[in-house]
Amino acid sequence: MRIALSLLFLFVNVASADESKCLFISSYHQGYAWSDGVERGLRRTLEGKCQIRQFDMDTKRKRSLEEKMAAANEARALIESWQPDIVITADDNAAKYLIEPFYRDKDLPFVFCGVNWTVKEYGFPYRNVTGMIEVAPVKSMIEEARELTPGASRVLYIGADTPTEKKNATRIRQVAEMQGLEFEQQLSSSLQSWVATYRAGQKFDFIIVGSNAGIGDWSDDAAFEAIKPITTRLTVTSHEWMMPVSMLGMTKVPEEQGEWAGQVALQILDGAVPNTIPVIANRKWDLYLNPALVESAGLKLPAQLLSKGKVYQ
Repeated sequence: MRIALSLLFLFVNVASADESKCLFISSYHQGYAWSDGVERGLRRTLEGKCQIRQFDMDTKRKRSLEEKMAAANEARALIESWQPDIVITADDNAAKYLIEPFYRDKDLPFVFCGVNWTVKEYGFPYRNVTGMIEVAPVKSMIEEARELTPGASRVLYIGADTPTEKKNATRIRQVAEMQGLEFEQQLSSSLQSWVATYRAGQKFDFIIVGSNAGIGDWSDDAAFEAIKPITTRLTVTSHEWMMPVSMLGMTKVPEEQGEWAGQVALQILDGAVPNTIPVIANRKWDLYLNPALVESAGLKLPAQLLSKGKVYQ
């Protein structure tokens, strides 16, 4: 009898896990460090609690508007054919090309994560949509850079030539100018161009390193070898994957986005209404240091900072 009840309990649990279908739509591709972190957090939260299916829009590498819209239409076709109970999306392009044009205030619930800085341009939240925005600790990062660079007045932002990086640069410019800094930005589409921009950045007081996603021929090793002998200025970043070419990182934690989105998805599957769950910003940061670049530039960092930071190797 006890064995029969145990088998029945196991069957009920398996059936329960199988009856809800969770579709994860990533704006980008597997192998991109941020996306991989979001996916890890999401799968860790949802595994065994619903069927998980994933679609990658790959819009870091698909650059044209037509390609991005085609990817959104593929995702839409999968939604219509698979009929998920909930859709979780990561990053801006899924919000821009899929949720906003096709699913505003529909019955199907969506949980987004990784949308940069603000959701105003998409009009979120909708009746069926909630999520977590992605905010970098820019104010703290710039304040720390200014402390480490007394008398700093000019800062350069470098990154990939993508819509996401333009959005990031605009927000960081606002913070920098509020702190009395002269701000310039240079965005690149090739490693050679990025290195040339980095070289020119040695005339500034410090450099903010944006994302390399969108630079098709990027190589961490090649970038490091190119900049090591020319580095004289402090470099800071809010992206963990840019630590090979940055001295100081105050970085977002992508797993937080995936874990939170998964937890909210489960609440909605359990009966919660999406627009009763507030849209929030991420709350976790990591502090990283790259001693190889610091030493190469001949800079001395405070002992307190050295004791707090994780060493990037």
